[in-house]
Amino acid sequence: MNNKTNKTEYIIKLLLNDNIKSRNDLMNQKRKIAKSLKINIPQNSELLKSYAKLKKEKQIKEDIEFEKLLRKRAVRTMSGIAPVAVLTKPWPCPGNCAYCPTEKDVPQSYLSNEPAVMRAIRCDYNPYIQTQFRLKALENNGHLPTKIELIVIGGTWSYLPIKYKFWYIKECFRAANDYYRKSPAKSPKVSAKIEDLKEALKKEQKRNENTKYQIIGLTLETRQDYINEKEVLEMRELGCTRVELGVQAIDDEILQLNRRGNKNSETIRATKMLRDFGFKVTYHLMPGLPGSTPKKDLVMFRELFSSPNYQPDQIKFYPTVVTKGSLLYKWWKQGKYKPYSDKVLQSLIIKCKELVPTYVRIIRLIRDIPGESIEAGNLITNLRQIMKDQGVKCSCIRCREIKDSKYKLGDIKLNIQEYPAGGGREFFISYDSKDKKNLYAFLRLRLNNNENCFSKLLSASAIVRELHVYGELTSIGDKKRIQHSGLGQKLIKKAEEIAQKNGYKKMTIISGIGVRSYYKKFGYKLSKTYMQKNI
Repeated sequence: MNNKTNKTEYIIKLLLNDNIKSRNDLMNQKRKIAKSLKINIPQNSELLKSYAKLKKEKQIKEDIEFEKLLRKRAVRTMSGIAPVAVLTKPWPCPGNCAYCPTEKDVPQSYLSNEPAVMRAIRCDYNPYIQTQFRLKALENNGHLPTKIELIVIGGTWSYLPIKYKFWYIKECFRAANDYYRKSPAKSPKVSAKIEDLKEALKKEQKRNENTKYQIIGLTLETRQDYINEKEVLEMRELGCTRVELGVQAIDDEILQLNRRGNKNSETIRATKMLRDFGFKVTYHLMPGLPGSTPKKDLVMFRELFSSPNYQPDQIKFYPTVVTKGSLLYKWWKQGKYKPYSDKVLQSLIIKCKELVPTYVRIIRLIRDIPGESIEAGNLITNLRQIMKDQGVKCSCIRCREIKDSKYKLGDIKLNIQEYPAGGGREFFISYDSKDKKNLYAFLRLRLNNNENCFSKLLSASAIVRELHVYGELTSIGDKKRIQHSGLGQKLIKKAEEIAQKNGYKKMTIISGIGVRSYYKKFGYKLSKTYMQKNI
């Protein structure tokens, strides 16, 4: 054992023989081994590399449970994908919202000490470097990020210059395609002609269809008053599959008081347009805004799922907090604003969670703002875990997805929920456990109303807006996990049957770039950024 690698390989073999069952067991054994070898306690990331090497060389047998114990934040990829968040450079914002902090050299509404911002600053906001940095970090912590959900944050995406937007996304795809390549190919700079940037993006997207690190979903965040047909078509050209809208509230008086700059009617219009074009829609919601009350917040939340005008697919709760650099901070200092207490906020969120339909995913309950930056408002960063420990139950997708749980084929049952949304009909087709406590896979199918559809291209077509098979992230061809066990194919077939029964002769899928080849196996072909098939 004359080098570090040999030592970690030796330690892996010792640990595998120790019948370790928990993280505490792992840490205790690492301490004992390190003491006996007179070395520092090895990092899990180092051990994971040696474990992977020994497994590949067949010197050890695969031990999935041990592998999970070595991982840092294993939950990151248990939903089947590896989220990679990248931040755009600071750019003027079209809004002047009362609650948004303004900090020099940081995108509007963000703070320089937020983890995502700190990473972006270290990378000089370069999308290529940020993407590769995140992939490397995921791998160092034991994840295999071969199926990437690229999440672009930084404010109002639609307000950025068009050349920057195409250059930015092109660089993200190039980073995934080049990952581990010794000599990355050169590519046009942001100053190039827009035609050249668009062509370069198409080439990188084509490469990504067959590369190891595939971008299977692209999320952009923007304002609803910037959603129009031109913007939506551009988003599709970029490869976008999900759009996050800063809804905050669906009450015009509250929006006006907080200087949001748009009306609720624009949220309704934007939501419908995005659905008609097949996008998944995420709402950012801010309970506790000036002008609101817990009762008003609950009434607004209930309307999100009782009215067909909204019906978001996903939700991010961002309870209002007071930070320096915002107008809200001045109001708070003047005694004009008082945030909800922790008790009131938790009670409100519990009531909201009870109203969430099974076809909706609550992505976040708290925004990742460091406590030292919060002058007033919620300081509990692990609110979801605290509420879970208190026995709070929820039927949302995140609370039911099986993650790494074991399952039996005999326990799986097909369920279909239908609900109206945005002038069309939505079908949430899912494979659940018989008691419906566990969700294994689902598909979102939309049947547009031909008469009022925003999209001429999709007005006569049924649309698959999302297909997701849950379970620990696995590479294509690995049948030892829940993903790739045929559930996806069965869901597509069921969606086609429903579409046919309703008189549709064409099916369209809003596919991420990296999964186009998957849909090609079922007869789908690329047509104007979508995958389509006659049924």
